[in-house]
Amino acid sequence: MLIDWFTVSAQAVNFLVLVWLLKRFLYKPILGAIDKREKRIAAQLAAAEEEKAEAQKERDEFFRKNNELEGQRQALLSKAEEEAEARRLQLLEEARQESDSLRRRRLENLRNEQLSLSREMIRRTRQEVFAIARKALAELAGADLEARMVEVFIHRLRNLSGSEKDRLTSAFKGATRPALVRSTYDLPREKRAAIESTVGEWFAGPVRIRFETAPDQVSGIELAVNGNKVA
Repeated sequence: MLIDWFTVSAQAVNFLVLVWLLKRFLYKPILGAIDKREKRIAAQLAAAEEEKAEAQKERDEFFRKNNELEGQRQALLSKAEEEAEARRLQLLEEARQESDSLRRRRLENLRNEQLSLSREMIRRTRQEVFAIARKALAELAGADLEARMVEVFIHRLRNLSGSEKDRLTSAFKGATRPALVRSTYDLPREKRAAIESTVGEWFAGPVRIRFETAPDQVSGIELAVNGNKVA
């Protein structure tokens, strides 16, 4: 079988021309379109990845802020609970102190009432005793008893110790008011004069003395001057 090289050559040329034509007018546009599509898809994928990354970033930021707000909320709740507990304890302490203060005031009032009652009972008892004593003295009293009381008092004044006399002398000298002589009964003028004369012996002259009847004094005579007393 003979090979027609001219035909083979022509077919080869036709094939090459066909390949060139296909590549020029068919494959190249198709490959270009495919390349553009791939680039577009790649760009879309890149944009999608970027959007995904941005969404993830926003999601992370959201959770971060949410956690931060939750932390602040918990801190505020804890602070509010601490302040409420502190206020509760303060109110309890104030209530306890007020209760203690009220209890102390009540106890103090009770003690004062008891003391006042005791003083009143003592005062009434003393008044009753004095009344009984005065009644007994009134039944026994007479000129002799009064004279004896004055004699005993004058004897007491004349027999004072040195320190007692010095104390009374200083009291008389420093007194701005008259000395006071208190007795259960009203002393006659001559008895008063006897007492004034006895006291005046200390100063070699008259002294200022005021006489007073004291029903609450059971018996005897008392001399008081500038806070000092002799009975």
